[in-house]
Amino acid sequence: MNANLTAGLHWLGHDGFRIEWQGITIYIDPYRLKGGPPADLILITHDHSDHCSLEDIARIQKPETIFVTVASAAEKLKRTVEIVQPGDERTLKGVHIRAVPAYNTNKFRSPGNPFHPREKGYVGFVLTLGDRRIYHTGDSDHIPEMAGIETEVALLPVSGIYVMTAEEAAEAARMIQPKLAIPMHVGADIGELSAAETFKALAGVPVVILPLE
Repeated sequence: MNANLTAGLHWLGHDGFRIEWQGITIYIDPYRLKGGPPADLILITHDHSDHCSLEDIARIQKPETIFVTVASAAEKLKRTVEIVQPGDERTLKGVHIRAVPAYNTNKFRSPGNPFHPREKGYVGFVLTLGDRRIYHTGDSDHIPEMAGIETEVALLPVSGIYVMTAEEAAEAARMIQPKLAIPMHVGADIGELSAAETFKALAGVPVVILPLE
């Protein structure tokens, strides 16, 4: 079951993933790339430089690459993009994409000033690839909107740095009840990889820690 759910799914570090599906190459939040094939679709959850990395995007874009992102990130890209906000849906290259909310409830730069404010309209994405749905939360805490998300695979941040802790991510996994949960937003300078193991022990759903590519 896990092999089918993770088919074509590559963790590139931090929140970055590449998905290969029916000849289509999809990137989500590419950052610090070591290489990789050119992109058909690039999805960007928000405008922070470790998610909307112009240097990394330049390595994988081609003239016909389609971008999907929020308005504040689109301004940085300086090119035509599909602009979305939470609740929007698009079907591109045969991939159904739904933008869903992503925001902080208890991670603050300063009192009352969250790293990812709800009013900014940052997003996660639910991708439908044939009979498989993949939910990438974006940079988010455990938020009530997650209760309404149906997905086979959930990509959940676990570092506790700007996003959910491993314990909070486990609560989110139990709420969402995916067939498979995959931890992200951990490792390198973004929290300890041990947080992924903590999440796996607590999640209450099947968990796979993908190798870092």
